[in-house]
Amino acid sequence: MRTRNFNFPNNSNVTISRRRNRGGAPNIVEPELRTIVEVAPMAKRTMEELLCAPTEGYGEAIVLPEINADHFEIKTNLLQLVQANPFHGYERENPHVHINSFKRITTTLRFKDVPNDVIKLMMFSYSLEGNARLWYEKEPPNSILTWEDLVTKFVNQFFPPSKTTHLKNEISRFTQKFEETFSEAWERFKEMLRACPHHGFTELTQVDTFYNGLNENDQDSLNAAAGGNLLSKTTREALNIIENKSKVRYSRNKSNVSRMNTTSRESVSKTDERIDKLADQLSTLVEIVSKKVVTPAPVKAVEEICVTCSGPHAWYNCPNTDNNQVCLTKHDEMKSYSSSLIFDV
Repeated sequence: MRTRNFNFPNNSNVTISRRRNRGGAPNIVEPELRTIVEVAPMAKRTMEELLCAPTEGYGEAIVLPEINADHFEIKTNLLQLVQANPFHGYERENPHVHINSFKRITTTLRFKDVPNDVIKLMMFSYSLEGNARLWYEKEPPNSILTWEDLVTKFVNQFFPPSKTTHLKNEISRFTQKFEETFSEAWERFKEMLRACPHHGFTELTQVDTFYNGLNENDQDSLNAAAGGNLLSKTTREALNIIENKSKVRYSRNKSNVSRMNTTSRESVSKTDERIDKLADQLSTLVEIVSKKVVTPAPVKAVEEICVTCSGPHAWYNCPNTDNNQVCLTKHDEMKSYSSSLIFDV
């Protein structure tokens, strides 16, 4: 067996063995590859270099495409306008509303040879604050390549499927509230649809859901406005009838409310005047009564006088008698005298 060695680049050795069979024809065997192991470059680095914090993995999540335009620049006033309407990631915030508002702002900037999606990718991170900013910073580097990727990740993060299901159930269960006018019910129903722009309900389903959620009086009124039966109209015609009826009812309700407010204010002012008059009369009566009240004179205490000596003591404490016998006799005489007077009468 003869072997021939061929030196190949890239620091590898390839040995090809050529054998001859019994018939003399050469038989080429699969080459044997032997890779020469190089010394790893990390082993050549110092310990100080190895202990330094790595710089890989700190790139932005959004990958910006190359811009071939000359003198392209984002204006400062446009950045300030974007930052004036930030998205914080609160539960009450709607990411769809933020996306639409952001698109309206960025479309005001037109630049030659620069696609609008590139401008939106460059500026979107400036419209985030709070939890939304933290979400963006946690996204893997170079994971967002297009505007569609950004919108999909943003909406799925702050508008999860559970929220979509909840809002769609609320729309399906729509019912007119007690004492809610037709126009108020229609405005509330449209607000529910705007809160979930990807609800998926067709116009036919929207009209049917709204109509079935109305009370009987407004259903009859809507049928009358449609000429007898709302179902005899097309979906677009039914929507126009509902919208027109809502505007008419709203104007009437608004005038009625203003008249009611005016009447209520007048009645309240009259009531206040009556209360003031009664308070003045009451204070006058109190003054009159206080002047006529006479303060009673003090009652002088009754002093005891002895019947024997006319001294300022009781007859049984008289010091001029011997053991009070004389006073007792006097007392008995007065008692018998008083008794005779009573029987004589």
